[in-house]
Amino acid sequence: MSVTNESDEREDLIRRITETQKGLGRLFAQQHSPLFSSNLTMRQLKVILVVAMNGSASGQDLAQSLGVGLGTVTGIVDRLVTQGYVSRHEDPHDRRVRRVELTKNGAALVEEINNAGHEQYRRILDHLDTATLHALDHATRAIRDVAAKLIDDGRGGSC
Repeated sequence: MSVTNESDEREDLIRRITETQKGLGRLFAQQHSPLFSSNLTMRQLKVILVVAMNGSASGQDLAQSLGVGLGTVTGIVDRLVTQGYVSRHEDPHDRRVRRVELTKNGAALVEEINNAGHEQYRRILDHLDTATLHALDHATRAIRDVAAKLIDDGRGGSC
């Protein structure tokens, strides 16, 4: 096979895989995920997810993650505090800094979102034969390994 044909084949495969993933995402979205039943804005959800991933976050951390100003973050966090998803606490290492943390309700929402996705995925996997599961296991591990390498390379400044 020539280099051009192999390149064309790779591009076609990548296009088909990404289109299939988009279609799978649309099917998942039709399953009434907790994401769609909540009244959160996209920015509010991002704040909740950033805080969930990091355990807590300062206003500056959140502003940087969202690409917005500190004033915008203050308003978003104020609304999330009112809704009972996050709370503010003094940073134990720097009293000038207020940290945002998930409340029990916020943690429950994140867990509900994660569980809904895992349950849908598990139902699908239960219907695949063992050979397909082996192939999928191999492919998803390879994707995870490349993603981890690219993230590590990006931290080193080679992106």
